Amino acid sequence: MSTGFHIVVLGSLVPDLLQTLEPVQGPTGPALKNEMMLPAVLDPWAAHALFEAAHLAAKTPGSKVWLVSLGPKAKLQQLMMSIAQKVPFELVAIDGPSSGFTDPTEVAAALAGAIEKIPALDRTRMLLFGGCASASRDAGVTVQLVGERLGVTDQFLAADELTVSAEGTFTILERVEGGKYLVSEVAGPPCAIAWATGNLPEPPNNPQVGMQNMRTLMPALQKAQPAQFGKQETVFHSVEIPKQERRTRIVKDVPIDEMAREIADWIKG
Repeated sequence: MSTGFHIVVLGSLVPDLLQTLEPVQGPTGPALKNEMMLPAVLDPWAAHALFEAAHLAAKTPGSKVWLVSLGPKAKLQQLMMSIAQKVPFELVAIDGPSSGFTDPTEVAAALAGAIEKIPALDRTRMLLFGGCASASRDAGVTVQLVGERLGVTDQFLAADELTVSAEGTFTILERVEGGKYLVSEVAGPPCAIAWATGNLPEPPNNPQVGMQNMRTLMPALQKAQPAQFGKQETVFHSVEIPKQERRTRIVKDVPIDEMAREIADWIKG
């Protein structure tokens, strides 16, 4: 396609996955202990979406990639220093909380509002990418909610592969039960795709890409608008680390149905 795609990727920071996270009850609700001090990485599922977007844009002349991120401005700046050399993109930053205790509806509203303000975005050529889950805000509905607010009704969840034909049509492999794929044919954009793992490796660092991204990263961070979240309807009475418990019993010749019933009764109890 000579016109290319306008690919908007939803992705933000999460605490480094090797860190031990301890929930605490803060003055405004639940939070993570020393959250601002924790090292941050790009959300793994969002990373897959970003790499897929950059790969598609590189193969399709005239395409452009935007990364829309909601998180504390200072932490976003640290994150961008680590991923700026991976793939070319233009950052759209929103200054707000990045914890998993924010309401997905409010998060989606902030993200959709920021996307609507992108001046060069052609909504008829837009592909909305994001992760099917998140290591922080794992509501699993953010991409759908943003898509609905933007009027994008062709939505595909837990995708692993996107193929574009010479005519510009899409073939999307979407995970379903039993380790199988639902194969969908789409006429073209706009559509929303929530990525599972994709099939691309992490790109190596490229200093030239980093220099190209730096021209827009700092101005975007300086212009980041604060996200105003209202009072959540969800009330957290307490937050704590799950207790580990292990009970082992070795039995022989027990029917599967009886084993399943015993496990279900143990969970209920």
